[in-house]
Amino acid sequence: MAKTLFDKVWDAHVVESIKAGPQVLYIDKHLIHEVTSPQAFNELEERGIPIFRPQQIIATADHNTPTQNQHLPVKDELSRNQLAQLSTNCKKNNITLFALGHKYNGIVHVMAPELGITQPGMTMVCGDSHTSTHGAFGTIAFGIGTSQVAQVFASQCLLLEKPKSLRVTVNGKLKKGVLPKDVILYIISKLGTNSGTGYFCEYAGDVFENMSMEGRMTVCNMSIEMGARGGMIAPDNTTFEYIKGREFAPKGSNFEKKVAYWKTLPTDKGATFDKEYCFDAEDIEPMVTYGTNPGMGIKVTETIPTENGTSFKKSLDYMDFKAGEVLVNKPINYVFIGSCTNSRIEDFRVAAEFIKGKQKANNVTAWLVPGSKQVEAQIEEEGLKSIFESAGFQLRQPGCSACLAMNEDKIPQGEYCVSTSNRNFEGRQGPGARTILASPLMAAATAIEGKIIDITKHLN
Repeated sequence: MAKTLFDKVWDAHVVESIKAGPQVLYIDKHLIHEVTSPQAFNELEERGIPIFRPQQIIATADHNTPTQNQHLPVKDELSRNQLAQLSTNCKKNNITLFALGHKYNGIVHVMAPELGITQPGMTMVCGDSHTSTHGAFGTIAFGIGTSQVAQVFASQCLLLEKPKSLRVTVNGKLKKGVLPKDVILYIISKLGTNSGTGYFCEYAGDVFENMSMEGRMTVCNMSIEMGARGGMIAPDNTTFEYIKGREFAPKGSNFEKKVAYWKTLPTDKGATFDKEYCFDAEDIEPMVTYGTNPGMGIKVTETIPTENGTSFKKSLDYMDFKAGEVLVNKPINYVFIGSCTNSRIEDFRVAAEFIKGKQKANNVTAWLVPGSKQVEAQIEEEGLKSIFESAGFQLRQPGCSACLAMNEDKIPQGEYCVSTSNRNFEGRQGPGARTILASPLMAAATAIEGKIIDITKHLN
């Protein structure tokens, strides 16, 4: 029987099925960080239950870590306590931890792929909704709550209802200046933030096949923003070449064996999905959001639509935008390039290429936050740091930063921020902050011009 990529990986991990009910799913890799793990560790300790498979767990510090002076003691008391607790818990339970300052430290969803921890055909979980990022490798990866973190600690399994399957196909050639972030913002703007609820989404077609691994991670990262449990892209030679030689990747003949298995994972011809959508790459243009959820997106040259719903009006009021308004030439004072969506080396290369030889607008504060220590090192090695600094950009140290404002990196109340992160909810980047989601190219251009521009007119 023809099977989807999702079915193949899911079925290979079912430990037990409960008749006409949920299934017990084995979890290959469990990623943890300082914010959603302490309660789970406490629960196990109180119940006298040991961590079942500590070697399957990888920990990092990322959510509320400072992005400046990481060599100094952390100022914020809550952050300091959470980081200390993570170190204590990992030491006590024999768990690998990439603590603040470690050469492999970084945002959990940036660090794991670049170290070769993420591999096709795996099941991966983390107490973080953007775990869907790892699906770019043909992995079933999804976020879990704290009580489920405890379940995985205790059993390396989860009791779950199998989600339905959804496929989004995009064929054709992308226009100049259209990045993977624009592709996923376009899809969410067309389908809405609830379209994927109850589904696992597979992305298929030329556009994704021609994307780099980093681009695929950006797309899968935001699957959760259309309500999907996760997103996946079939592994191919791009995937295998990316993994090869990385720190925790299989080596030698073991790697070849793995590749032979990974090649069996793509969806079979004739496999059916519960729901399908198709889009034409030619229709996608650089995107920006205008509201307070990632589905409220438009092409940068389009006008804000008119809708009558109360929540729509409330959203526009919060953003201080009007229906029919165009966002081109809108003055912007803050720009943030970072987050688990867009803080990889390719994102900074794209930004640097546009910024080179130019100067940041005087009205703009621009923060560049690499996703990991390794990305930070690459920025320096490739000479991008000098490009950014001579243009007036602030290059900070790795962390989640202004994506969710759990540290000092907050956007002031009432200010607009063009951000490469994944969520534009009210107050997401700080109380009263107004977030406009965009690609790293759009963000870089905004910082240079001091306002939103139609990037297509500025490309050679």
